[in-house]
Amino acid sequence: MSHLTLDQAQIDRARNMARRIAHQVYDDMQRFTTTSVERATLRLMGVDGVDENQVPLPNRLVSHLQAQGLLAQGAALPVAAAMAEHGLSIQQVAQTVAAGQLSLQNPLTSSSRANEATARSIANELAARTCERIAANRATRDSAITRCGEARAPWLYLIVATGNIHEDIVQARAAAEQGADVIAVIRSTGQSLLDYVPYGATTEGFGGTYATQENFKLMRAALDEVGQRIGRYIRLTNYCSGLCMPEIAAMGAMERLDMMLNDSMYGIIFRDINMQRTFVDQFFSRMVNAYAGIIINTGEDNYLTTADACEAAHTVLASQLINEQFAYLSGLKPEQMGLGHAFEINPALENGFLWELAHAQLVRQVFPEACLKYMPPTKHMTGNIFKGHIQDALFNVASVLTQQNIHLLGMMTEAIHTPLMQDRFLAIQNARYVFGNLRDLHEEIQFTPGGRIEQRAQQVLAETEALLGQIEQNGLPAAIAQGTFADISRTLTGGKGLDGVIPKAPGYFNPFPARMLPGAQQEHTS
Repeated sequence: MSHLTLDQAQIDRARNMARRIAHQVYDDMQRFTTTSVERATLRLMGVDGVDENQVPLPNRLVSHLQAQGLLAQGAALPVAAAMAEHGLSIQQVAQTVAAGQLSLQNPLTSSSRANEATARSIANELAARTCERIAANRATRDSAITRCGEARAPWLYLIVATGNIHEDIVQARAAAEQGADVIAVIRSTGQSLLDYVPYGATTEGFGGTYATQENFKLMRAALDEVGQRIGRYIRLTNYCSGLCMPEIAAMGAMERLDMMLNDSMYGIIFRDINMQRTFVDQFFSRMVNAYAGIIINTGEDNYLTTADACEAAHTVLASQLINEQFAYLSGLKPEQMGLGHAFEINPALENGFLWELAHAQLVRQVFPEACLKYMPPTKHMTGNIFKGHIQDALFNVASVLTQQNIHLLGMMTEAIHTPLMQDRFLAIQNARYVFGNLRDLHEEIQFTPGGRIEQRAQQVLAETEALLGQIEQNGLPAAIAQGTFADISRTLTGGKGLDGVIPKAPGYFNPFPARMLPGAQQEHTS
């Protein structure tokens, strides 16, 4: 398909404004750490498991450090210092602290600076060991893709959500055998608001299955087995969001997940998680995802579930540009940026499909190297399964025509019940039929110069530039407070999790940014 005629200078101006917006937030937020960042750091250093009351040991350690007034310097140093002083492993330190038999101290106040140097050395060694493990996982993924091959884009992305990880595995295997390329395990309802990560294999989730490291491990093994058998690498996705965003990124990196839903603003807007907490957490989590070779999925599609898809189209593009810049700051490359958008225009609107094509092609051209994620109709599904199946077919057409990368399958039973296996089978068949029959149509047709589709894309781009100018002038927190995105307002000091935001002390230390960030600056480790 020929390209739309868009003003590249206008795109560049919009991208530069988004860059300045993201840097302004980063400069404000880098002065802080969070309880979830420090728990993730401890997990990456080797802390795992729960105490006798099923409280995760990373939580116990961080709570202890917070009570001792030590968390502002980072969890890594005092824990590593205790390892050196008592001759314990990091897991033994966590267990001993949880049992009330050890109180951690500040190595920076010691009379001997050798204690600090020893602690830094131990922390760095543990960090290096985990980074080697994550790098090996990345190499394993690359090798499996080379050996098994992978599907052509758009990849068919399908959800499982039984609440029981063992039942999820059965459904995931069936979906892969039927043609799914990406399996997303929906999290149990409300997990994003839990300030801890459940432990072990779980079987009692509601509306989804708990995100735990053991569940990640079980599903990864199952998809590796079925991918080897059918000759196609199957990607695994989970949700790296909520109050434990950095911890879930750490677990996913250690268990070789391939994609993570990891938006910079979704938790603020749709889960009322504190803005400062989210901005700090998203930077660390994306850094881990970048290092692990994980593709992130952003959540702009959600804006169109609460705002009108035509009137708010420019807010989607503005948010994508901001998300892109946050992603660059964390070390993500364009091919790891699954920037989200959706097919959500009211089907009763005349020429609605033209406007959907305009929006999808606009996003494709603004982000030519990104791994775009295109979401199906949901808002205007009525329970009429026959009409719904047609809506999904039109969505499939738009996706293949505009060469999207990640295609979340629409379900004809949307708005009726959680899709059954046969509903997923029909969704896969619908997409495969459309993709196969229209595979190369984009090379055979052109947009009419100055036509309706092109004019609509140009209008959305102009509105995006104007909006980003306003956001740059007032700041992103103020824009969110004004309800700019999704017509939902949140404030800088409101929401859940603000008590977990901690100003960094002058001696703050974390061993991971220096290893995970490309060209890391000294400010990241001091």
